[in-house]
Amino acid sequence: MSKRAKPTLVDSENPEWTEEMFAKAKRGTAAARRRVGRPAGSDKVSTTIRFDAEVIDVFKQAGPGWQTSMNAALKDWLKTHDPQDVA
Repeated sequence: MSKRAKPTLVDSENPEWTEEMFAKAKRGTAAARRRVGRPAGSDKVSTTIRFDAEVIDVFKQAGPGWQTSMNAALKDWLKTHDPQDVA
């Protein structure tokens, strides 16, 4: 069985890649790649917590970033309250 391409099936606009073409190619140039996970330097901790549905609904109405907004609201609350006083 011959490994040569049949002349009628060769696409002159999209030739077969050579070793040189592969060597020059850069990975990920066709599409932007998003890193998964926490950003470098993040000190956030993953946890499970339950909130009333109405509280979650209010924050979700703000759209993307609602969890960050909840975190900011809790951090702001901590500036004026002592968590040890809440029981």
